[in-house]
Amino acid sequence: DGFKNINDRHGHDLGDHLLRHVATRMKLALREGDTLARIGGDEFVAVLIDLDDSQAAVPLLDRLLSAAGEEVQLGDVSLQISASLGVTFYPQVEAVEADQLLRQADQAMYLAKLAGKNRFYFFDAENDRSTRGHFESLERIRNALAAQEFLLYYQPKVNMRTGAVIGVEALIRWQHPDRGLLAPALFLPVIEEHALAVVVGEWVMDTALSQMEHWQNDGLVLPESFNVSVNVGARQLQQGNFVAFLQTLLAAHPQIRPAQLEVEILETSALSDLAGLSRLIDDCHRLGVLFALDDFGTGYSSLSYLKHLRVSVLKMDQSFVRDMLDDPDDLAILRGVIGLADAFNRRVIAEGVETEAHGRRLLEMGCELGQGYAIARPLPAQAFPQWLQHWQQNPVWGVADVALAARSA
Repeated sequence: DGFKNINDRHGHDLGDHLLRHVATRMKLALREGDTLARIGGDEFVAVLIDLDDSQAAVPLLDRLLSAAGEEVQLGDVSLQISASLGVTFYPQVEAVEADQLLRQADQAMYLAKLAGKNRFYFFDAENDRSTRGHFESLERIRNALAAQEFLLYYQPKVNMRTGAVIGVEALIRWQHPDRGLLAPALFLPVIEEHALAVVVGEWVMDTALSQMEHWQNDGLVLPESFNVSVNVGARQLQQGNFVAFLQTLLAAHPQIRPAQLEVEILETSALSDLAGLSRLIDDCHRLGVLFALDDFGTGYSSLSYLKHLRVSVLKMDQSFVRDMLDDPDDLAILRGVIGLADAFNRRVIAEGVETEAHGRRLLEMGCELGQGYAIARPLPAQAFPQWLQHWQQNPVWGVADVALAARSA
């Protein structure tokens, strides 16, 4: 737990020394006949034999946690970390292969982290069997990526006051051969804590930039400030090579200016390492890539984010926008976010602009940028040029702007 912070603060050499010390102590905590192996990064796997049930395993698991949590003195630096353990058992009611056992243990480990870290968590095979039908397996998602079953839809972002189209947000969909077109909520949670999330995230960024090039090569004239925004998850951001990946990606798409790529990150992504995320954003900003803070207002450290993170745009969460016409509290939150954006010199955009009335009220509060069903639903790539050709500003929003100007005068 928290090993990345050790590397970031003290360097990889010291981090490697720490890993060796912790590995030695964990190995000494095991019994003869048990096996401990490092499978990559800061992850280890242990094969523990002759344990009849979960209760018999508890003393050994406690010893592993204690060994991992002992203080380590390396030169003049004193370090102490903890570990999260995921545990599964063999045999099971259903036949399982070795790689499936590893996935079960991996899933349980992340549940241990979510539960507070420095603890162990048992994989619940019975519960897994009962809920397995609700989720696609990691392997199925990996195969879908290889079979090119994923595609991107694009939802326009506009200036509601002027009618200008400022960009699109790329949104992944799964064209499932049996279940039809699937929304991301039906499959992305399965890979959120898995390395596959990084692979899918990189595919989204590459595909979005390729589509921008296709539009331009087909003669579509895009506004100068037009950009495509992509959602990047916490796991992808935490990869040590994220900036290098961006450099390689931009080099592979020379027609796209760096400022035409906007990376959207969830406000909650920064909770664990605000300083590290700030450095990463600064590095990407030097490349020319823009950042937006998504679902702003749903987290707990908004003022700290605005102070430390070099983001260009705040995206107001659609849950607040959707209910703003009926809920005074949501309306007050939106007013507060718009005020913060103005005070910190950030642009602000509203998601979930579902009706004409939503857009009018947002304009009255000083929020000009929006996306949502009142503007356009997410569109297949081939449908966007036609939408762009026929898009016109809602005349009522223009009237709202005139009325606001009159009141200001």
